[in-house]
Amino acid sequence: MPDTKRTATGVLGGIAGLVGLSTVAGVLIAATVTPAIAVSGAAASSAITMFDNLPSILDIEDLQLPTTFWYTDPDGNQQVLAQFYDQNRSPVGFDGVAPVMYDSILSSEDPRYYQHGGIDLIGTSRALLQNARGGGETQGGSSISQQYVKNILVQNCESNAQATETLTRDQVLANCFTDATNATGAEGIQRKLQEMRYAIALEQKYSKTEILLGYLNIANFGGTTYGIDAAARHYFGVAAKDLSLSQAAILAGIVQNPNTYRIDKPGGSISGNDGTLYNKAPDGSIDDVDPQSITGLTALLNDGTITQEQYVAAADGYSATKSRQLYVLSRLLNDGKITRDAYVAAAIEPITPNIQPANTGCITAQGSAYFCQYVKSIIKTDPAFGETQEDRDKALQRGGLNVYTTIDMRVQWPAEQIMKDNAPSSVEGMKFGATSVSLEASTGRILSITQNTAFNETAAAETDPNLTSIVYAGTLKNGNSRGFGAGSTFKIFTLVDWLEKGHSLNERVDGRYRVIDKIPNSCTGDWINYTDEKVLNFDKAPGYYGTPMQFTRDSLNSGYLAMASELDLCDIGKVANKMGVTNADGTDLNMGVATSVIGIQYVSPMAMAGAYATVANNGIYCQPKAIDRIVDKDGNEKQLPATTCTQVIDPKVAAAAASALQGVMQRGGTGSQANPGDGTPLLGKTGTHEQWNTWMIESSNKVATATWVGNSEGTADIFSKYYNGTKLSQLRFGIAEGVQSVVDSIYGGDDFPQVDSSYTRQRFDDLPNVIGQSIDQATSTLRNAGFDVTVGDAIDSAEPEGTIAAQDPGAGRVVAGSNVTISPSNGQGATVPGVSGELQKAISDLRSAGFGNVQPGTCTVDPNTDGNKKIATGTNPASGTAVSKNAAITVNYSAKTCP
Repeated sequence: MPDTKRTATGVLGGIAGLVGLSTVAGVLIAATVTPAIAVSGAAASSAITMFDNLPSILDIEDLQLPTTFWYTDPDGNQQVLAQFYDQNRSPVGFDGVAPVMYDSILSSEDPRYYQHGGIDLIGTSRALLQNARGGGETQGGSSISQQYVKNILVQNCESNAQATETLTRDQVLANCFTDATNATGAEGIQRKLQEMRYAIALEQKYSKTEILLGYLNIANFGGTTYGIDAAARHYFGVAAKDLSLSQAAILAGIVQNPNTYRIDKPGGSISGNDGTLYNKAPDGSIDDVDPQSITGLTALLNDGTITQEQYVAAADGYSATKSRQLYVLSRLLNDGKITRDAYVAAAIEPITPNIQPANTGCITAQGSAYFCQYVKSIIKTDPAFGETQEDRDKALQRGGLNVYTTIDMRVQWPAEQIMKDNAPSSVEGMKFGATSVSLEASTGRILSITQNTAFNETAAAETDPNLTSIVYAGTLKNGNSRGFGAGSTFKIFTLVDWLEKGHSLNERVDGRYRVIDKIPNSCTGDWINYTDEKVLNFDKAPGYYGTPMQFTRDSLNSGYLAMASELDLCDIGKVANKMGVTNADGTDLNMGVATSVIGIQYVSPMAMAGAYATVANNGIYCQPKAIDRIVDKDGNEKQLPATTCTQVIDPKVAAAAASALQGVMQRGGTGSQANPGDGTPLLGKTGTHEQWNTWMIESSNKVATATWVGNSEGTADIFSKYYNGTKLSQLRFGIAEGVQSVVDSIYGGDDFPQVDSSYTRQRFDDLPNVIGQSIDQATSTLRNAGFDVTVGDAIDSAEPEGTIAAQDPGAGRVVAGSNVTISPSNGQGATVPGVSGELQKAISDLRSAGFGNVQPGTCTVDPNTDGNKKIATGTNPASGTAVSKNAAITVNYSAKTCP
């Protein structure tokens, strides 16, 4: 433990304070700068005045601290996902440092620390004299307080370092160090005096303990390793409080010239061929190390304390660092803070690093790197972390934030393996990509993000198709992705708008493959088909006259275009927007053409997962969120980026949409291959954009999972390429099924709400009578009334040939959209007239009307009939029926007695 009491000299130094030391400094300056008037009182007075006028208040800015992303492991413990820092630092309190570390730093750097008032006059005088002579680098002699000042100045400079038009940020950072340490000549003297002035002020404001601990927490220990605890953990894998004598002496040596003595880069320390220990100077030249260090190890060899083998082993590999360590040990021995036995034991112990690699950036998150990158992008873009880009970058790299993410490793880890098992990291001849993202429907919490590629932010990612830093599941803002054509997954928005407009799932609609002449669009003007172009169905299916339930199950393009023709493209786009879907760059969707209905827009899997989660969550849209909590460096809760859960769809509409989308996941539906079959109710939708991309989105009422597979760039045909015997276009099913199975096993899922009968009703309309119209006229009349039309075979009728002789169903109230069969006349028929009177007269009348095959029919007994009369009662076919004139007609009659 270091001394805790000041000597009388130290007390006197503290009391003397600024006036006494200013006088000394003035005399030193006068003696070195103006020797001709050194004895003059005027010179001393002038120097004192100059010193007094130097700034004395030094602002100690907050230490640059790493920002840490955390996840909760399956046992409920918080674990580090990734860290981000310019300076790797983990500040500790006084008890967080081993006493031997304090002793090592004081004995080697400032043995009179507790005896002076902030300035070691002996060392400082020597340094000032040397600097005044010029011709070389500024000399040391700084006290711990002065070194603390120097580090504060560097830290303050680095905290505000930004690239300029002529300098990179790294060059600006290098200048921060140079300006605080390496000024020569008069600038060196000026810097030294200012350093002294600040050091005196610090001693007046803070205790020796506070200054010593502050120095150990701020000092650089090589590379991006700052502070004693981070150094202990990086170089030896132990906390600062657990450092051994040997380790403490090494770190006390490293801090004197960090990038020379660091032991994570053996090339930073070298030895000469003659066995003499050497040290690399900052400029790359080789300087002799302190001879006392050489003598220390050599003396142990010469007096027989150690063997030649021990001597060689102790110096092997890290010669310069070992030499510096021996110097520190010798100072401890001379100060009586360690015994000779402890000195010998530490001296002969070889330097044995236990390097813990610096873990910074999302690449350290391995398979979760793309989730990490998504969170990182939030911090770098969201105003909650600073108004300017510079502020947000500082928050990430230096703010010391603890960011507790939403990732659920119970989902993430299995999902990573499922992605590896089902999708290659690249495919020859194309830029291949695949991703899945799972969202908790009731909160929007992002549970997992997986991707087929390996995460990499270096230039190699631009040429290696297996590498990328783009988060395919994200947006341009969060993930640097431009999205992908949504395909038929976009039909969910037409379905919701259809229901919101009061339509039913069971209405019959003309979904046949045909030209759609016009679709209303109140935003940009109606879309009108000027080219008679037809939008193909998958596999060129002809379509059919059916219901939205059927169209959704079968993903029928022509059916959805027919539905859209009864809606408004602008409104469909508004539905998408309120369900969280925009273009991947954040702009509003452009619903300017008919194919907008079937998903030509480039959108993000994240947004689409949120839209399907909205339907599954009774119409409540929860914005995707990746962060649960943020705690600042002082332990205070920080405001989260704004996310909300809002009722954007009527629950009844959501229930009806869910009912239709469930059909997709059931047997016969286009998404049935992705159903895990675990009993969890699921809704979903498939999607294909040209031959380039395919989708599978599915959701329980707990979790939605969106899976996308295709071209991350380009337009290669994924229906003609295979991986492990499976078409690339079909890989979506294995990924989606696997991930949803994991999700279901953890989160479960309940039945979706029952559908209100108003959304399952059959609508009835008035069916016009088209008898007597031409085929074209009748077809137009019926279709304009909303009915489908089938033209049947020509029938015998008295109507003119080619005109409609019959329709089925007949005119009146029928199910809206029903199919009506119309039968034209062949011109060969006649209408059977009514009959009366005696049987023979009736038969004669029919024959006179042109019917050549007329016979008596059925006799009915009527006691009231006169005599032997036979009275006609009707015909078969009945009167009014159109039949061929050669058709057999029987005349029924009554008689008192029948044969």
